[in-house]
Amino acid sequence: MTAIYPYIDLHCDTLPCAWRQGRPTLLELTDTMTDLRKLRTGRCLAQCFAIFMPSIDRISNSPDYPGDEAYIEALYRIFIQTGQEHSDIFTRVETADDLAALPASGKLGGILTMEDGRAVLGRLENLKRFYDMGVRILALLWNHANCFGAPNSPDPVVMNTGLTAFGKEAVEYMEHLGMGIDVSHISDGGFWDVVRLAKKPFFATHSNCRALNPHPRSMTDEMIRALADRGGVMGVNFYPAFLYADVSRTDATIDGIAAQLRHRIRVGGLECAAVGTDFDGIDGDLEIPDASRMPHLFEELAKRGFTADELEHIAFRNAARVLKDIL
Repeated sequence: MTAIYPYIDLHCDTLPCAWRQGRPTLLELTDTMTDLRKLRTGRCLAQCFAIFMPSIDRISNSPDYPGDEAYIEALYRIFIQTGQEHSDIFTRVETADDLAALPASGKLGGILTMEDGRAVLGRLENLKRFYDMGVRILALLWNHANCFGAPNSPDPVVMNTGLTAFGKEAVEYMEHLGMGIDVSHISDGGFWDVVRLAKKPFFATHSNCRALNPHPRSMTDEMIRALADRGGVMGVNFYPAFLYADVSRTDATIDGIAAQLRHRIRVGGLECAAVGTDFDGIDGDLEIPDASRMPHLFEELAKRGFTADELEHIAFRNAARVLKDIL
């Protein structure tokens, strides 16, 4: 019998898809990689649902965008209403006890996150407000500078830029609140500031290895070791442009995912490897095209020599450990 690996996915962009489709909940969406039905078919234990802040360029070209505050509220309401209307199969996860209760409950756990901290606007009270809403992981940056610092960039000046004074203060305050710090998308300079300041483990929720992929979004071996030394985890991203040395490839194969996992384990140890698919934020010819196919991923990784212990750590143990430490 094939082993079943319940998994924790540290990042997807499905909430904006539901909003664009005008859906009140995440139960069943059109042409998405993730929804409740796909996640349950795929044996997901907990899914991190990001309030992804669309790019400034996209907003400027969209007369229908309601503004950041209304947009955040709309995505939040979809998440909350999913829990209210589908409480038989879905439950929000906001505490370590919530997470620990999931396996016995038989329900899918939903963890609310935010990608791009620009809506914090340089105010700690906004971090507290988002925490009170249920946001438990915040990606400090996306692809534009904000109140926290600078994004990843091919420009060495930008790439070496560290956290702002507010960003440094925010790292300490987020740890005080129990909100996880996500360094995916951040500049190298900002990453090293987080390393120096963080007292708790932190996340690279959906990032890959720069030794295998030259995109500045990916992490160097030195960065992977620093993340691992502090007990953090790094979710493997399925986006083709982040998997291979050839960034022009448009296919995401299980072999590519396996290589990324092997490298981070070799560099940072088994306990730093996790899953962060980036479903609904990526495109391409994906061998694992949606959440319903995740059992196939673990079956194929086993055929490629990953042990049961390794797969359990990758699938859920590592992410669960850091979430419990933070929550």
